[in-house]
Amino acid sequence: MTFQLPDLDYAYDALEPHLDALTMEIHHSKHHAGYTAKLNAAISGTALEGSSIEDILSACADSPGIRNNGGGYWNHCFFWESMSPSSSSAGPSGSLSEAIKSAFGSFEEFKSEFKKAALTRFGSGWAWLCMGDNGLSICSTPNQDNPLMNIGGCGDTPILGIDVWEHAYYKKFGPGRGDYIDAWWNVVNWGVIEDRFNSASQ
Repeated sequence: MTFQLPDLDYAYDALEPHLDALTMEIHHSKHHAGYTAKLNAAISGTALEGSSIEDILSACADSPGIRNNGGGYWNHCFFWESMSPSSSSAGPSGSLSEAIKSAFGSFEEFKSEFKKAALTRFGSGWAWLCMGDNGLSICSTPNQDNPLMNIGGCGDTPILGIDVWEHAYYKKFGPGRGDYIDAWWNVVNWGVIEDRFNSASQ
């Protein structure tokens, strides 16, 4: 099984003015493509060749090359699917909305806590909204680590994640990571996030 760079469901400029076309193009066609190629090279000839990406991530803790590039591959697939040019800035509805209110008090409180996790991730990494046995929780991981790796105290099922590597925002926002996070809320695909939530809740 050779992993392929997925096509996006929207054009590079479709998330304008919130996320710029140049960043999206470089992020997808250079960074994500690089992780994909390096993942394929890292697993070639190993016992993990032919495995699903989820199985690879659960077994990658002791292999930096597979861990970094496997995480980079999966994280970005997840990230692109989490966004849409037809997003509703009103936020989630239905069962996910109720679960967010139950866990965080309100949608605005959730956004504040999620932004804090993303802002305080030192260096490069990700912030995640996860679903587990105790409901929704927020965590962050360094570099290209993610909750599927069950490392770093972030082991529930991810349903939403934001990339806070500088390559995700620096061309448009410079050092303004907080401005990038604020803009990103406008393109979150809440329908996809709710589907993930419902699947994780079963």
